[in-house]
Amino acid sequence: MRRGLGQYVKKGYGGSSTATRRMGGTAQTAQALYSALSGGQGNAATATGGPLDPALTDGRSANEVMDAVVEAVRPVDGTQDAEASRTSIKDALSDVLNQFPDADLLNLQPEQRELAIERFVAGDVFRRIDLDIGRTIREKAPNAATGLGRLKEVREYVRETVSASFRRHRETGQRLAAGRITQIVQSAIRETFQVFEGYVE
Repeated sequence: MRRGLGQYVKKGYGGSSTATRRMGGTAQTAQALYSALSGGQGNAATATGGPLDPALTDGRSANEVMDAVVEAVRPVDGTQDAEASRTSIKDALSDVLNQFPDADLLNLQPEQRELAIERFVAGDVFRRIDLDIGRTIREKAPNAATGLGRLKEVREYVRETVSASFRRHRETGQRLAAGRITQIVQSAIRETFQVFEGYVE
């Protein structure tokens, strides 16, 4: 699996720098997601008449609120990248609620927002990999169950690697904050791809 990820980055994209640029939309979406989940008076998404106006989301189920966040952050545009990001956002919010059942999705605490961004990035990186080479992984597997198992292994490894990168940023004092999301996410993605690229050196 590690060799495969290394070849994917090294030969498929020509290195971690190109792969990171290819994921530029992920960093921008992460910025929009962070803003949408921040609450407060300065949040355009939750302002009166905004897509996440509390008056419009009050009384909705968690699933409906998650769908509203997805629509506000990454509207449908007909591309595979958009569909992948939309799924990654919803999965990330589900992870937050699993870990923090009482969380207010439209006004998350800093720790909860960080988890949402981290899980979104991990999900989006995996789905990019799946779009690029997932079909090959499934076709080369001896059966469907093995193919799905291999993809699950890749997904879990990507999550661990992305999580480790975010953790290193926190340990060096680079916490997520408005205005710095894009930079930190790009750095985390670059470090993740550098790890993968290193497997073929």
